[in-house]
Amino acid sequence: MVAAPHGASDVNTGAIAAEIARRTGFGLVVASGFGLPGNGHGGHGRRYHVNRPFEGVSGRPAAEQEPSESACHVYEAYERRVLEAAQGPLRFYAEIHGNDRAQCAGQIEIATVGVDTELALRLRTLAELIRDAHLRTNGEIDRLQVLIEPVDPVTYRASGAKREGILRLPERALHIELPTCARRDWRAAYTAILADFLAQAVTLPAGR
Repeated sequence: MVAAPHGASDVNTGAIAAEIARRTGFGLVVASGFGLPGNGHGGHGRRYHVNRPFEGVSGRPAAEQEPSESACHVYEAYERRVLEAAQGPLRFYAEIHGNDRAQCAGQIEIATVGVDTELALRLRTLAELIRDAHLRTNGEIDRLQVLIEPVDPVTYRASGAKREGILRLPERALHIELPTCARRDWRAAYTAILADFLAQAVTLPAGR
């Protein structure tokens, strides 16, 4: 399964997830239209977080997120769609997100479920090899650093979704945070990189 819970507000994540699904044959869920009225911080309004039963302002600390009845209904609908698209046990689940934080600009961060240190190291090596192969003849595109939990520290650990949301369900999950440059300037290249990476990542056995 590949999904984009903020397919519209995380710019181009819906299109990236859809193209990954087309290339890999994965099931697909893209959510959109879950913004809430309000100015928020830095021009960002409130939204349902979709992949967990909370609402809040994008990019703000988790402590500021709030549960609500309507957020719970949105999450329940999202969970149903994901399980329907999976057509069986949710064994492998990849979620595509975006952020515009300056400290994350040069890196792809991947929070994980069901991934130990050994597997994380193999996943990181796989991602780097695929990235380098794709970009070998594209010198104008930056080679974004790949950080994978638990071997690397990541800014976005998806703690709420792991504890109370969609990430409590899959056997293995990759919560992928893409900087703006990967979703806008170099979208085609990094979509192809992610598609190849996920197609091979799903086949890797668990670490010992």
